[in-house]
Amino acid sequence: MKTRVITIAEYTTILTTISNGFTYRINGADRKCRPNHKVKLALMLEGNLGLRIGDVLNLTMKSFKNNGTNTVLDITEEKTGKNRTFTVPKEVYLVIKEYALDNGISADDKLFRLTERAVQKQLKIVCSYLNLENIATHSFRKFYANEIFNSSKQNIELVRTLLQHSTIAVTQKYIGVSSQEIEEAINKHIHIV
Repeated sequence: MKTRVITIAEYTTILTTISNGFTYRINGADRKCRPNHKVKLALMLEGNLGLRIGDVLNLTMKSFKNNGTNTVLDITEEKTGKNRTFTVPKEVYLVIKEYALDNGISADDKLFRLTERAVQKQLKIVCSYLNLENIATHSFRKFYANEIFNSSKQNIELVRTLLQHSTIAVTQKYIGVSSQEIEEAINKHIHIV
């Protein structure tokens, strides 16, 4: 399955559904999917920080450092081995901090005692319930990339840098910008004097 970018409406609906829980039918029997705030937060962090789900699940409170004015996240990406340091929006950090306090998580403890498989499984059930297709955890990282791309006036180099992609071509595929769309944009932007 090729995962796709989710919309803001889908992002909100998925996270709200995970947070509230629901009853669904499988093999002729009603099943209850209880609210799961851990999975919701993990996906929310992926969608707000642009991290891969594996990197989200490895976060501890020590991963977040105060540099005097901001909170920064300093990690080594599991997949690439690259260091990544960036500012965490204050609102996001406050949600993380509250979650850690509410759940008795110390500085050295992982924020989540979840596996990638468990998050994927929960997300698959929710998306099936919501009739949403081609969505997996990576859709939330793509959501982040797409939102940054659109809010930065299509600054693909910014998105490439944030995701630490090696080339813009990789980022283009990631956010679904085709070569044809780029050619069309170039051809529409002609100003000869």
